[in-house]
Amino acid sequence: MTTTDTADDPGIPEPEGQAAVIDTDYEIGQDNIEPKVGPFALDIHNPVFIISAVMVVLFVALALIAPDWSQETFTAIRNFVKSKFDWFFLLSANLFVIFSLLLIVSPWGSVRLGGSEATPDYTYPAWFAMLFAAGMGIGLMFFGVLEPVYYFGTPWGDQPLLGSVGVVDGAVQDAATVEAARSMAMAATIFHWGLHPWAIYAIVALALALFAYNKGLPLTLRSAFYPLLGERIWGFWGNAIDTIAAFATLFGLATSLGIGATQVASGLTEVFGGGVPEDGTRNFLGFLWGNVETTNDSSALLALIIAGITLIALVSVVRGLDGGVKVLSEINMVLAGLLLLFVFLVGPTGDILADFFGGLGAYAANIVPLSNPFGREDTGFLHGWTTFYWAWWISWSPFVGMFIARVSRGRTVREFVVCVLLIPSLVCVFWMSTFGGTAISQVIGNGAESGVFQNVIASYKPEIALFAMLADLPLAAITSTLAVVLVIVFFVTSSDSGSLVIDTITAGGKVDAPVIQRVFWCIFEGLVAAVLLLGATGTAGLQSLQAMVISTGLLFCAVLLVMCVAIAMGLASERRVTKDPVAAE
Repeated sequence: MTTTDTADDPGIPEPEGQAAVIDTDYEIGQDNIEPKVGPFALDIHNPVFIISAVMVVLFVALALIAPDWSQETFTAIRNFVKSKFDWFFLLSANLFVIFSLLLIVSPWGSVRLGGSEATPDYTYPAWFAMLFAAGMGIGLMFFGVLEPVYYFGTPWGDQPLLGSVGVVDGAVQDAATVEAARSMAMAATIFHWGLHPWAIYAIVALALALFAYNKGLPLTLRSAFYPLLGERIWGFWGNAIDTIAAFATLFGLATSLGIGATQVASGLTEVFGGGVPEDGTRNFLGFLWGNVETTNDSSALLALIIAGITLIALVSVVRGLDGGVKVLSEINMVLAGLLLLFVFLVGPTGDILADFFGGLGAYAANIVPLSNPFGREDTGFLHGWTTFYWAWWISWSPFVGMFIARVSRGRTVREFVVCVLLIPSLVCVFWMSTFGGTAISQVIGNGAESGVFQNVIASYKPEIALFAMLADLPLAAITSTLAVVLVIVFFVTSSDSGSLVIDTITAGGKVDAPVIQRVFWCIFEGLVAAVLLLGATGTAGLQSLQAMVISTGLLFCAVLLVMCVAIAMGLASERRVTKDPVAAE
């Protein structure tokens, strides 16, 4: 290793001050090809871009040609991975948390991403906004009410650690049982949205930032493995790592777009729709949606929503990182903050605060048994929720990690890990306590009369949960409209930042590739989601996507474990350079 300057790395700033730059003959983009498609000149990596695109097209074609067979096959894959590799996911996630916490207190925490004299590219508010919007956006809107209420009041086998159930046969239980059920519901929810997922994101983001900004390597997944593979990362192994990353990112985004589209459709119908669900006439602008017989619901509405949001995302893509994602993320933070503040003040504020602090206490008390992969009897919760979540977060880690790395240059490792790991976790806990705690209080106070009870506990309609909670608060029409706007903007932010990440991977690490390539990936994400939602039978499309995401998550779980070793080796070399730059040359 050397402390000399990097080569002319397109779009990647050279280290400022001392940094252990890796001496390699590889130049970013040297394996790229530059074909012209009409008036557009491309700059794509061969073979990563080509293989990624072909694999996605083949997958979509298979789901369209044989939807029933695809549904059965991919559902079987999903169930196999969740049931047979639950122990691997849980143990690995525990190691990621421990490793992240050790980085905070270790001497390596003083290493600065981008070199010893680097300064942050973004202010704290802008940085936090982009971290939060990219990492959890749509998920918090979708699961913020659903998950705590589901654990609290679902009596058919998904209780975490087989805890108490607050509602049995439609009746709210006694005070002691309700309190125990509420406490465990919040603990389990915090477990899924706290330290573990953000540790996964932090590890990938740190590896990418370290090896790009300090070592002078391309901003792709393969670069993190240089300490172990050396120059071999430019060949087969590196191509395989980046291809899987692009593949996982695209399908993870498409699945998120599908989930987001159903929530937007439900919100629009709840706020502006008409008709009667029991009569099959519930609709939004003539498009049937939200009826008792869901087979009558219009897939065309989902397609139009995806098309509209993709169009907005295209505008953001063209505007670039500072003018697009950054602006949208800051808008989102303001809107999310307003909605959060409204529910906190208008809802049961005392219960919310009790859920926040009590939930953190219950989380601390139960984190070990919740993290334990062996001898569990609550298999419904373990496989249906925890294992799926861990695979989901891991499959999303190339996307979120790449984006976090792009906006985190200039931070020390300690500052980076604390902010990425702890601050978003606390925000997620407060969000879940506010929205989920309010919904639980509604169920306790109103029983079967509450909208949350009817839509989550009595008839499981996850996309309605948020709007059912808001409907029992003042100004429901305004807040529900704001919630729809929030989902849309989160939707756009994910699509925009995801396109940026996939483009960087498939452009061989270039971060200044032609804009038309990001436009291509943005359109393709929307097309994948729309085609599968329209062409598959029932939920086959989304189930197929989820199966592939989980399978990819299994592969990346092993990759992340190795990545921890590479990070340790990379940080050790940075410390040597900082302490004795002459000897390190």
